[in-house]
Amino acid sequence: MKIVIAPDKFKNSLTGLEFCSIVKKGILEKSPEAEILNLPLADGGDGTIEVVKYYLKGKTIDVKVNNPFFETINATYIYSKKTSTAFIEMAEASGVKLLKPVQFDCKNATTLGTGEIIVDAINKGAKTIILGIGGSATNDCGIGMATALGYQFLDKNNQKVKPIGANLSKIKTIDATNIHHELSNVDFKIACDVTNPLYGENGAAFVYAAQKGASTEDILLLDKGLQDFTKILNDVFSTDVQSVKGAGAAGGMGIASKLFLNGTLEPGIQLIKNLAQFDDKIKNADWIITGEGKLDTQTMSGKTIQGVLASAKTKKIKVAAFCGSIDLGGVNVGDFGIKYTDAVINYAKDLNDSMLNSKKYLALMSKRFATKYL
Repeated sequence: MKIVIAPDKFKNSLTGLEFCSIVKKGILEKSPEAEILNLPLADGGDGTIEVVKYYLKGKTIDVKVNNPFFETINATYIYSKKTSTAFIEMAEASGVKLLKPVQFDCKNATTLGTGEIIVDAINKGAKTIILGIGGSATNDCGIGMATALGYQFLDKNNQKVKPIGANLSKIKTIDATNIHHELSNVDFKIACDVTNPLYGENGAAFVYAAQKGASTEDILLLDKGLQDFTKILNDVFSTDVQSVKGAGAAGGMGIASKLFLNGTLEPGIQLIKNLAQFDDKIKNADWIITGEGKLDTQTMSGKTIQGVLASAKTKKIKVAAFCGSIDLGGVNVGDFGIKYTDAVINYAKDLNDSMLNSKKYLALMSKRFATKYL
């Protein structure tokens, strides 16, 4: 009996690696002959960096960079010298998590620090860079990031433009003569889970800028900047920017990653599955046990469990989901292809108890599953 354990984290409760350890122990207590394979997953959001480190076996690198407002901070990323692969989270240098809500001001924010992390990774020898672009505090269309890599954005007087969202309309030319000499030798994979275009009612400014501190006037300014800058990008890169799905991700970092880095945009869960060699390793499994904090209708929109189900379906592997809670609004889990579910909240006295004692209840859930099915 081969069992694959492939969860996401339970946010603010337990990590994916802890989930694997607890479930493995519970199953082996009831079914000691079971073959267990731990393949923790993530969808590019919180907790992804721990999962990536598990597979890359890399080191945490510290580097001094600029935060969204050009102040020096310490940021970290993961680098595996053995595979020449780096994992960088944009939020480490350019994220809202670095700021207090009263500081949010995306029109004056920059992605420069993210670019500086990329430069550090390239200088260390990275040939593959996985870039997570969630949680940004910016709307500069990635010109800060590109500036760190040697791109120059010039105004009508041929002067450098400060790389912030408020200045996008000022850019008239892009000078790429001094970009990092190794940039073209790096394979960039971008974890991107949104499909928003760059500008317009569904674009970066109108959909996301308000939650990053933009006023109504700021949103109009930023959207116009994105439209004006699109004309420049279309000319320089001979592309149709507005047709690119995900261009508006992270304040335009989606299109910036594609054009300035020649990166490929992929769902975060797919990138992590590729890193884990997930589809190869689950072959001949009898069950995959997955899980996340809350199983709901959003789960099927690019979350970890959806990624597990997609792989399991092609190989006709049964899937069990152990979650913190389940709320599908009347939808049958069987419709998703899940054969068995259980939830911490079924055992806990209340939400607080479920959060504090999720490990204990998860162990119990594992034993009950093993007793019934293994």
